[in-house]
Order: sequence, then C-alpha cells, then structure tokens
Amino acid sequence: MDSRVRHFFDSIYGKKIAFCGIGISNLPLCALFAKYGARVIACDRKDRQALGEFGQKLEEYGIALKCGPDYLENLDVDIIFRTPGIYYNMEKLQQYRRAGVVVTSEMEVFFDLCPCKIYGVTGSDGKTTTTTLISEMLKKAGRNVYLGGNIGIPLLPQIEKITADDVAVAELSSFQLISMRKSPDVAVITNLAPNHLNVHKTMEEYVDAKKNLILHQNAFSRTVLNADNDITAAMQPLARGECSLFSRRQPVKNGAFCDEQGRMYLVRQGVKQFVMHKSDIRIPGEHNVENYLAAMAAVADEVEPEEMVEVAKTFGGVEHRIEFVRELDGVRYYNDSIATSPSRVIAGLKAFGRKIIVIAGGYDKDIPYGPLGPYLTEFVKTLVLLGATADKIEAAAKAAPDYKPGSPEIIRVQTLEQAVSAARDAAQPGDIVTLSPASASFDLYRNFEERGQHFKRIVNELA
Repeated sequence: MDSRVRHFFDSIYGKKIAFCGIGISNLPLCALFAKYGARVIACDRKDRQALGEFGQKLEEYGIALKCGPDYLENLDVDIIFRTPGIYYNMEKLQQYRRAGVVVTSEMEVFFDLCPCKIYGVTGSDGKTTTTTLISEMLKKAGRNVYLGGNIGIPLLPQIEKITADDVAVAELSSFQLISMRKSPDVAVITNLAPNHLNVHKTMEEYVDAKKNLILHQNAFSRTVLNADNDITAAMQPLARGECSLFSRRQPVKNGAFCDEQGRMYLVRQGVKQFVMHKSDIRIPGEHNVENYLAAMAAVADEVEPEEMVEVAKTFGGVEHRIEFVRELDGVRYYNDSIATSPSRVIAGLKAFGRKIIVIAGGYDKDIPYGPLGPYLTEFVKTLVLLGATADKIEAAAKAAPDYKPGSPEIIRVQTLEQAVSAARDAAQPGDIVTLSPASASFDLYRNFEERGQHFKRIVNELA
C-alpha cells in the first residue's frame, strides 16, 4: 500500500464520518472506512424500507443508518462524504463547512491519494464512451488499468491495491468536478452544451465546474479539447501543459483529426501520422469518430497506432449507448438510454442517417429543446413521447421550420411498456426503433441504466 494511503487511513481511525447518499458508490466506501476504524454513519433521504439490500448490507457491516427527509440534520461528525447527487453548494453543507466539518467526496480523496497517472474525462456527451476507449487502448498497450468514476465504478475502494506503475481512468461529471481542486495528469473535455441546469441554475456554473478538470493541472500535464466545440475551443488558454486538440472538421497542429476522406491522423510535435480510416470503427456515428479522436489524442504517448486500430475494429460499444437489443419482424431495436440531452439525441439520430422511430421523454432538467426540433423533423418518422418533458419535446418538433402535421407522427403514452407497444405498431420491416429520451430518468427510474435495462426487458419479451 502506498505510504500516503496508509497515512490517510491511519488518520481517520476513530473519526466520525457520515456518508450522505447511499448507493453503488458509497456502499463499498462505508465498508472500507469502517474497516480502518472510522465510526461510520450512512445517511439517505429514503426510508429504511426503500433502501432495501443497500440498507441490509450496511447493517451487516455494523454501520449506523440515518434515513428520511431529515437525513442531513444535526450530524455530529468530523467528515461528510457527499455523493455527486447531493449538490455541493447546498446551504446545509455550507453550514457544516462553516462549523468546521470537512465536506468532501470519494473522487476528491481518490485524486489526493492516487499514486499513479490519472486520465480524467468530462463533457456533456460522449464522456463514457471516450473514457472506456482510453481504458481499452491502455489495456491493449499492456497497462494495468483502474476504470471508474461517474461511469458507475467507485475508485477509492480500490486505492489499497493501486501502485505507481498502474494507470487510473476516471469519468467525471459536473457534480463531481464542482468541488474538485486537483486535476488529472491527462484531462479530456469532449464537448460542452447546456445540461443539468435544473441543478446548476446557470450555464456559467456548469461550465465553471467542468473547467476544474483542467484548472489545477501542472506544466507536465496534457489537456485534450474539442476544437469543433466553441466552448471547449475557447478553453485553450487555460491549458497549463501540453494542449492537444481533436477535430473531425479541420486539421490540428497537435492532437488528432479526421480529414474529408475519413482518414484519421495523430499529430505530434508537427509530425502527422495516419492511424486508421473512420470505417475501421465498429460502433456507428460521427460522434463516435470524435470520441476516438479524443481518446487517440489522450493516449498518444502510451499506445501505438496499431493498438488503437485493433480497439476500433473490436470494441462493440458501451451499454445503453446506441446498443443493439434485438431484431423482430424485420425491425431493429436500439437502447440509447444515455441520451439524456438534446445534443446527445441529435448525435444518435445522425448516426442512423435515416428516418426512424424514437421513444423520448422523461425528467425535466430545465434544458432547452428548441435545437432538437429540426432534427426530429429530418430524422424521425414516428415520435413516441412520455414523461415530464413530453410537452416540451412535442413543442420543439412542431416549432421546427420543416414541420408538417404527421411528419413526424407524434404519439403520447404513459409508460415505457405502452411506448414500446406503440413503436412496434408503427414500425414496418426494415425500420429502426430507438429509446433516445433527451431527458433524465428520475421521474420513473433511479438512473438511465435502470431505464435502459427496463427497455431491453420489454423489447426482449415481445412475442
């Protein structure tokens, strides 16, 4: 175990630590800290019954529970760990900070303790696929990789076994980054567009949170930015070390780009090197060309071009991201539950390149849907809507300049089962049906993964 890690765990012996928000991330953390002698309390807004197996596991570890609406009230603790779902700037947490309580997070502590090189990825869209591609390329190069973060795998519980020779690859959300004051060795920002404004309230706060990925880098770091995105391109002056750009529209002086013929190049210190043709990429869509370019630029000094090509030809994609589910009666069904924003849906629609049947709608994150409208009229033949955002998505379609009544046909339903049934009724052999919600899942599901799993079950159970 690294000496810094050992010193940290020695320092928390006997400390009273609250883990606020019980879920996949904090369950192993609670067990880890209890193992090293911390007095752990797990807090969650849900009642004990709603916690189900998570609550049962914690009680088996001997950890106290504080459940219900007042879960953040009157915490007599030394340290509070918040989950990304608990807003860092909420007044209750600030009150504890002013009272001398340490307020931190799993990812903040991991960055402080991690003994190896860290690759960090954020963005509005594409960050999970890019994170996974970086991990796959590094593995292909023979590195021992720890993959985690917002991708759903906590990294801090693995800190005991990570060595200086390993590499960590972390996906980071704005909710994690907003309180970060340490940046990774290699930082990738895939793109930025309005998202999560129901929490951040302003686009400026959202962008500022993302900037924390690069603001604390040193002169030996690498910053990888999307040259085709106005917001990320404008961040170039913030790069402290090497700045690499990626683009599928124009050549770059340092980084990776794709030319008009689909040839993908690396550019290092002014030397251009052909790597692959975009047709080598197994997963569909121009947005995935961007994801590969970002990953190529990130790992350029550790992974050989032929290893990048091998990943491109064999990697089948990440679950819930234009994931093929099944073909039935000549109709192909895809799960794109990760598409929780209009920009992500637009990328998916372009990937199919034809008129398809789309199931959309969900929880309202207070993001604008106007930009989605023209793509709905261009690429969607039938639009099946449900959830809180159904009205906004329908309004966006009807406000599009090319909208004509019935193009797309708009169907309103109440449940995902009804949506799949309506989509099946509307489909003809050769059609494509995709779940592309353009919304979060919180009105019906805990997260987009649960929504995607439910969609796949429904589709696979069709007779």
